[in-house]
Amino acid sequence: MDVALVAFVNGIVLSSIYVMVALGFALLLSIMGIFNFAHGAIYMIGAFVTYGLAHSLGLNQWVSVLLSMVLVGGFGLFLERFCFRPFAGKVFNVIVMSIALILILETFVVTQFGGSQRSLSAFLPGNLKIGVVSISADRIMIIGVGLILLVVLTLLIQRSKIGQQMLAVSQDREGAALIGINVNRTAAIAMVLACVLAALSGSFMSSLYYLGPFMGDSILLKAIEVVILSGIGSIGGVLLGGVIVGFMDAFLPLYMDPLLAQAITIGIIIAILLVRPKGLFGYELF
Repeated sequence: MDVALVAFVNGIVLSSIYVMVALGFALLLSIMGIFNFAHGAIYMIGAFVTYGLAHSLGLNQWVSVLLSMVLVGGFGLFLERFCFRPFAGKVFNVIVMSIALILILETFVVTQFGGSQRSLSAFLPGNLKIGVVSISADRIMIIGVGLILLVVLTLLIQRSKIGQQMLAVSQDREGAALIGINVNRTAAIAMVLACVLAALSGSFMSSLYYLGPFMGDSILLKAIEVVILSGIGSIGGVLLGGVIVGFMDAFLPLYMDPLLAQAITIGIIIAILLVRPKGLFGYELF
């Protein structure tokens, strides 16, 4: 029971991180129509910006993560305008650009910080004791922040004008432009949101596990798993997909080798897709 409780908490933490990263990936896929394979590298950069500000400049770690979100969000504006917008509708060019960005960002981090793994300090030190089980306050805090963000983003997409514009662009880009929606501005906002979510989740994950130049590779795989399982084009379905993948990653390694657990996770996703080729939700939930 003690191990199960810890795994349950870890499942919620992983689900929160996966949903935040996958939601950004899904936004770019739905609104801009691109598979941004550099999304994992942006996640990594956000974590290293937080680390650099906190450890090199000595800033408070909470201030560092907020600045990281602002800086990486601004970097997202640059990416949308100069790296992706010129290749709109050109799938091969976008893939090449994404791979180039991965190489550039990972090489930059290796030259500046080296290739060794490190970690961020806990954002919220201490432990919460539940019975005989001790759970870090950092994990509880991440769950809380993740839930708040999900509520805010859901309300943003459901209720706000820009959220409705995002949905309109995701459903029919040309039709949205014809009714006066600024498609480029909407795409830029989506890119900023995606980068901000990536920076925040990368920083949180680095306080729990590790910080390294190639940490984005594994999270990119998770984002793709969640988006495919949810159904490409279903932003709302990312929530359920993230929960499923997060809990499988938390519980399966308790009973088998982690590599085998990863293979089984992918196998389960493939099995679901054989039954439902469109994923769990082949349509917009919002």
